[in-house]
Amino acid sequence: MKNPNIVILGAGYGGIMTAVKLQKSLGVNDANVTLVNKHSYHYQTTWLHENAAGTLHHDRTRIQIKDVVNTSKVNFVQDTVTAIKPDEKKVMLENGDLSYDYLVIGLGFEAATFGIPGLKEHAFTIGSINSARLIRQHIEYNFAKYNNEADKKQERLNIVVGGAGFTGIEFVGELANRVPELCKEYDVPRENVRIINVEAAPTALPGFDPELVEYAMNSLEGRGVEFKIGAMIKEVTENKLVFEKDEQREEIPTNTVVWAAGVRGNSLVEDAGFESNRGRTPVSDELQPKGYDDVFIVGDCALLFNEETERPYPPTAQIAIQQAEH
Repeated sequence: MKNPNIVILGAGYGGIMTAVKLQKSLGVNDANVTLVNKHSYHYQTTWLHENAAGTLHHDRTRIQIKDVVNTSKVNFVQDTVTAIKPDEKKVMLENGDLSYDYLVIGLGFEAATFGIPGLKEHAFTIGSINSARLIRQHIEYNFAKYNNEADKKQERLNIVVGGAGFTGIEFVGELANRVPELCKEYDVPRENVRIINVEAAPTALPGFDPELVEYAMNSLEGRGVEFKIGAMIKEVTENKLVFEKDEQREEIPTNTVVWAAGVRGNSLVEDAGFESNRGRTPVSDELQPKGYDDVFIVGDCALLFNEETERPYPPTAQIAIQQAEH
């Protein structure tokens, strides 16, 4: 009897923990395990806001997969997944395809732009090491240009962050730490720099304790962060952001918009035909989608409900790790 082929898609928290768990529990001849990831490294998504602000070097955020995975037990394939065909038990890659007996999907998240005009084209997202690096370089470039140009353009120093959830608040906090250093480096007066956090909900950090929210906002405002709460972003262009608050439209001139207001599961999961809610697939307690007992979904793509709260578990690193261990 041939060994089963187990294919793991994605080396995020859920995928890499699944691979590590299997290499510990399975013997060499028990199964053929393959891990597919488009990069040669795993990166700590919980630290990306620090990379983006420039307070932590990106090299400290990534871990080489070969340093974590035992390649004598797990075959690592560096490639990009282009399609999942569960009815054929196949995964399509840019450079070939893989057949599986069991599939673990841990492909992570994508930004959810909610159809806001110009957002996808003109806003940055904090989704990977590369995207975080681009944000840092873009901010530094605009400080340098502002310093060197005779006709100072305020939009170079207006940094707008869309979303005051956990990621947005973490990022503006890191920016508040970083901006004084940039001002000193590029000889820019601190009072000329604006960090503006725009949130559509009636409060920052929706769902958090109100006292904690008040403390966080007071702390950030004391460090120069401006909040636009109850303000819905309507449009983003190359040099401005438009929002609506109290039925009034306002514009913020800016070259830098960072979107941290929404994520969805990887669209490949939805395209595969699994039941989906914004890219997240409802799964059983065994992490299996309906109708496919040979497929397991972990991390951001999995929609699993907490029976006590009757609410879905959040797509966090901690939950992904727990699912992988399960």
